[in-house]
Amino acid sequence: PEQTTSLRMNWRSAAMLLPLMLLLDGTQGMEESERLNLRVEAEDMFFHAFNAYMEVAWPADELMPLSCKGRYRGREFGRGDIDDALGNFSLTLVDSLDMLVVLGKVDLFEEAVLKVVETVSFDTDVVVSVFETNIRIVGGLVSGHVLSEYVRDKYGRMEWYRGQLLNMAVDVGNRLLPAFNSTTGLPFPRVNLKTG
Repeated sequence: PEQTTSLRMNWRSAAMLLPLMLLLDGTQGMEESERLNLRVEAEDMFFHAFNAYMEVAWPADELMPLSCKGRYRGREFGRGDIDDALGNFSLTLVDSLDMLVVLGKVDLFEEAVLKVVETVSFDTDVVVSVFETNIRIVGGLVSGHVLSEYVRDKYGRMEWYRGQLLNMAVDVGNRLLPAFNSTTGLPFPRVNLKTG
């Protein structure tokens, strides 16, 4: 029976992997020149959006592309639940930190980290989406922290960095915690950053 169970588990695992294996087997891969072209295209698209945000929208959460102005929570016409991702905490900048390192723009990354550390605060009376704030703000701050230490250790840069982004992530995490005080065990979808 033990061997049968093991065999059954292996069969199930193989059955789940079969579609992936067939997909990969049918591909020949990508030419190096095509891969490089796609990389350049992705980098161009990222910087088109990032530079526009930094030039005309920062420190707002988002860039409104038609008016070329920044979108702040509570200052613009509301869009319903979609605005729950906004918290007036430079969302786009925080969410972009890791991509700057991935693209090798260490100088720009250091500037962005300094801007976040010096200008972003979470002590605001605003109701935000727990999910969006967790993945985009907490995730952006934690990855920014890890990459700041990486840049400091590997390149000898950012010697001034002492875990500020991690401290900010802990602050936001603590502000999200009241959402998990529910009778069902499932978190509330929104929480006030100042009052819980």
